[in-house]
Amino acid sequence: MLSVFVPFDLALKKAVSPDLAALPENTVWIDMVKPTPEEDRAVERLTGIAVPTREDMQEIEISSRLYIENGARYMTATLMCHSDTDMPRTTAVTFILAGHRLVTVRYEQPKPFALVETKLGRSCAPTINGEMVLMELLDAVIDRCADILERAGAEIDQVSHDIFEPESERHGHAKQYSRILIEIGRKGDLTSKVRESLVSIGRVVTFMSAVIEGVKWSKDMREQLKTMQRDVASLTDHASYLSSKITFTLDAMLGVVNLEQNNIIKLFSVMAVVLMPPTLIASIYGMNFKAMPELDWPHGYPIALVLMLIAAIVPYWIFKWKKWL
Repeated sequence: MLSVFVPFDLALKKAVSPDLAALPENTVWIDMVKPTPEEDRAVERLTGIAVPTREDMQEIEISSRLYIENGARYMTATLMCHSDTDMPRTTAVTFILAGHRLVTVRYEQPKPFALVETKLGRSCAPTINGEMVLMELLDAVIDRCADILERAGAEIDQVSHDIFEPESERHGHAKQYSRILIEIGRKGDLTSKVRESLVSIGRVVTFMSAVIEGVKWSKDMREQLKTMQRDVASLTDHASYLSSKITFTLDAMLGVVNLEQNNIIKLFSVMAVVLMPPTLIASIYGMNFKAMPELDWPHGYPIALVLMLIAAIVPYWIFKWKKWL
C-alpha cells in the first residue's frame, strides 16, 4: 500500500488514489506499507532512490542499516508494534531522506505513524519538508517507548505487591504464583524489546547528528535532535533499571515458591514421623487379637472399604482447603 502526503492549506493531506505513473512533484512524505514491485518502481522514478527489500531491512550490521547512497540517507530502525497485546513484536522500518522528501518503508503498523499522520493532517508548518516529518516520527516513537515503559513499570510494581502481600491475604497459591510468573515473563520480554528499539533509535539519531553537519538545518531542529538524544539515553537507562527490577522480582517469586514448597514438605515429614510409631506397633502385632468384635460383623468388609476410601478422601480435601494442591 502506498500513501502519498502533500501540503495543502497548512496541513499535510493524504493524496486520494495517487497515480503510480505520475506521483505529485510536491510530495513531502511517501509511506510504503508492504509495497508491491509496481509501487517500488513508481517511488524510485520520483525520488531517484533504490527502495530496500524486506531482506535488506532485516540486516543487523550498522553499515547495512545506516548509510548514504546517491545523496540519500538510509536509516533503518527497530520499532515496537502490538505492544498493547499479549504478543508484542518488533519490526524493521526504513526512513529514507531523499532531497527534502521522506520515504518510509515498513511491513507492520506501529502506532506512532498513525499518530503523526493525524497530527500533521490537522496542522503543520507551511514550509514542512521530509526532515520535519522525520523528526515528528522519531519524536512520536520515543514518546511511545516512554509510555510503554511507564505502563510496564506500574505493572511490575503491582506484581511486586502480589508477591510480598501479607500471608493472610493470599488465596489460591498455586494458580496465583503461576499467573505471577507468566506476568513477569511477559514484562521481561516487553522491556527487552523496548530497550532494543531504543538502542536502534539512538543509533538513528546519532547518525542524523553526524550527517547534518553539512546540511542547513534550523537551530530548532538541531536542538530537537539533541533533546532526542538525551531522551533516548535516559529511557535506555530506565529500561535497564526495569530489567534489573524484573530479575529481582523473578528471584523473589522463586524464593517464595521454594518457601511454600518447603513448608508443605515439612508438614508431610512431620505427619510421617507422627504416624510412624502407630505403624510400627501395628506391624509388630499384626492386629491379631482374639477379642476383635469387627471380625464377627456381617458387613465388616464393606465397612472397612468405606473407611479406607474416607481415609484417602479426607487428607485430599484438607490439602485442597489449605491451598496446598
